Amino acid sequence: MARLLAILAAGVAGVLGDVGAFTGSATAADAARGQAVFGSQCSICHSNTRNGGVVVGPPLYGVVGRKAGSIPDFSYSSTMKAAGFVWTADQLRAYLPAPRRYLPNVKMTYPGLKNPTQLNDLIAYLETLK
Repeated sequence: MARLLAILAAGVAGVLGDVGAFTGSATAADAARGQAVFGSQCSICHSNTRNGGVVVGPPLYGVVGRKAGSIPDFSYSSTMKAAGFVWTADQLRAYLPAPRRYLPNVKMTYPGLKNPTQLNDLIAYLETLK
């Protein structure tokens, strides 16, 4: 009987363990990893602090929820000024893999963040900058 209970418990644990694979928890975006992506790929041109000013590009503190092309101390391209959208996770997900393809003639020369895991992690991090 004890052996049967052990087998059943192992089976239940296996099934419950597999549930995480279907809920996305194993691949959920991670803001801490996103901060590392920011540090290695964004921080050379962008600040991430509340009072951080323009570096080469506009500050990214508070970017999620902000109207595109709206930082007064940055000289945006006419394309970015006319974009007319608010930065959301979906907008960032569309823009960051190929900025100049998404919005031709923007000043951002970064070729893009192609790795989807890093992209989602970075966006999760940017969402914390409020």
